[in-house]
Amino acid sequence: MVTETFRRTVIGNWGDEGARWLDTLPTRVEAVAARWELGVGPPYPLRFNWVAPVRRAGGEAAVLKLGLPSAGHISAERAALTRFAGRGAVRLLAHDDADGALLLERVVPGTSLRTLVPHDDEAATARFVDVARRLHRPLAVPDAALEPVEAHADDLAAHLARHPDDRLVATALGVHRELCASATARVVLHGDLHHDNILTGTREPWLAIDPHGRTGDPASEAGAFLYNPDPWVRDDALTRLAPARVEQIADGLTLPYDRVLAWGFVLCVLSWVWHVEERPDYRGRELDVARLLRPKLP
Repeated sequence: MVTETFRRTVIGNWGDEGARWLDTLPTRVEAVAARWELGVGPPYPLRFNWVAPVRRAGGEAAVLKLGLPSAGHISAERAALTRFAGRGAVRLLAHDDADGALLLERVVPGTSLRTLVPHDDEAATARFVDVARRLHRPLAVPDAALEPVEAHADDLAAHLARHPDDRLVATALGVHRELCASATARVVLHGDLHHDNILTGTREPWLAIDPHGRTGDPASEAGAFLYNPDPWVRDDALTRLAPARVEQIADGLTLPYDRVLAWGFVLCVLSWVWHVEERPDYRGRELDVARLLRPKLP
C-alpha cells in the first residue's frame, strides 16, 4: 500500500506527523472503503497523497484519495471542487474531512493534455482556456480552506531573507505586490492547472483534476501552464512557447496581456523558489521561462 518513495516524500514534508499518518493509512483506507461501500484497486503512482481506483456498490468507477488531514490540501481540494460543482472539473462524490478522504469521479478515457505538446501547442492552450473559463467563478463568501494568491508573497519574502542578493526573486515579489494591489476580480482558482491535470472525459470533453484550491486574480491561473509539461526538464523549444501561450490565454479569457504575462513571470519564479529550497542545484524550466518573460514585463 505504501512504497518507500511515497514514505520518504510524506515524511520529508511532514516529519513525524507524516510518519504517524502513514502508519494509520491502511486502517483509514479500510474504514473509508467500508463506509462508502467501495471495492479498492491497487493505488496509482503516489506522491503526496494516497490515490486509487475504486468501484462503488452499484458498479460506478470512481477514485479514492486520502491525504494528511492537517496539511490542508485535501480540504482545499474539497472546497474548490464543491464550488466548481462538476463544471470543468471532476465531481466530488463524497468527502470525510476527519480522515482526509475524497471520493471523486473517475475521468474516462483520461488522456492528459500533454499528448498535444509540442506538435499542437495552440490546440492544447485552447483546451486550457476552455477549462479555465468554466472553472472560474466569483468568490462571494471567503473560505478559509482556499488560500489567497496574496499569501505567495510570504514564500518569496522568505527566500529573499535567506538570499538578499537574488534580484530575480526581488523583482517577482515587487510585481506580485503590484498585481495583488491592482486586481479588480477575485475568483476560485484551480491553482495548478497544467497539462497533466487536464484529462479527456466523456461527461465533458476535458476535465480538470487535482486542484490546489486558491482564490484571486483570474490571470494568475496561467502560471503553471507556462512551464509545463515536465517543468524539471530544460527544453528550449518548450520554453520558447511561453510568450505565444500568454497571448492566447489573455485573448481567450479576455484578460489584459500584461497581467497574464506578469503573473506568469511571478509564478514561474515562485515554483523555482519552492524547488530550490529543497534542492539548491535545481534549475528547472520555470527559471528559463521566468528569464524569458522578465524583459517583457510592463
